[in-house]
Amino acid sequence: MTVSLDDVQRAAERIAGRVRRTPVIPLAPGLTFKLELLQHTGSFKPRGAFNRLLTAKDSGELTGQGIVAASGGNHGLAAAYAARELGVPARIFVPETTPAAKLGKLRTLEADIVQVGSEYAEAYQAALAEREETGALLVHAYDQPEIVAGQGTVGLELLEQAGGFDTVLVAVGGGGLIAGIATAIGANAQVIGVEPAQAPTMHRALRAGQPADGSVGGVAADSLGARRLGDLAFEAVQGHRVQSVLVDDEAIIAARKQLWHTYHLAAEHGGATAYAALTSGAYEPAADERVVVVVCGANTDPSTLI
Repeated sequence: MTVSLDDVQRAAERIAGRVRRTPVIPLAPGLTFKLELLQHTGSFKPRGAFNRLLTAKDSGELTGQGIVAASGGNHGLAAAYAARELGVPARIFVPETTPAAKLGKLRTLEADIVQVGSEYAEAYQAALAEREETGALLVHAYDQPEIVAGQGTVGLELLEQAGGFDTVLVAVGGGGLIAGIATAIGANAQVIGVEPAQAPTMHRALRAGQPADGSVGGVAADSLGARRLGDLAFEAVQGHRVQSVLVDDEAIIAARKQLWHTYHLAAEHGGATAYAALTSGAYEPAADERVVVVVCGANTDPSTLI
């Protein structure tokens, strides 16, 4: 199934009033941040979660069995938050390696939390089994049309807020965010996917000509730790000629520290990954290029920044 610009625009109407219109901050000539780390639950994820749940509610697919989701942390927070707001139960499967900062927040959202396995893929298999047993609504972390369309509302806001730009740098894990942003922005600007070198889902898919499984590792694995790019994301990045840039752990760590020390933004490693493309030189803008960086996640222990 293809996600269209119309789907993103309908998602924006559907979730209006449920999510924050996050700020765009010009920082220097040619550099702007889109601060999705200020979204509810600390990441862009509630956009897709609300669109999935509200669409299912309208169609009658959302029942008293509630929802089930698998997550490295941020999607689980968003799904649990949306479920709580809509008054339905949520069971969230997360890896045993989920950071304490994310687990602590999950426990405040009235969801049933199940820790299983060492990475997202294992939690996802457990969530699928739960869905089969109970009939709960599956809210995928990145590879459902409603999720991609909801995340694409970040791109719609950028077109309205940023006053013209040439390039958007977006972190990539399973690909829901970059698929949505590329769909929303279309030919208005180029979209660059920035990936951890130890979890290059999009880079691997573009080289193979299709999504392909691979290993997961590195400092950003809790938020960008998918084994493979989603099918919807692959279709979107191919259709919109999205390029891939890889950054190593050292670059991500340095970018996260710079976001804190220079701009007082407490981002998680995944949230700082797109910025790492600039700070490390992995992506070098032209002299007059106007670049937007999506800073997309804040669920971190701030004491690690000091």
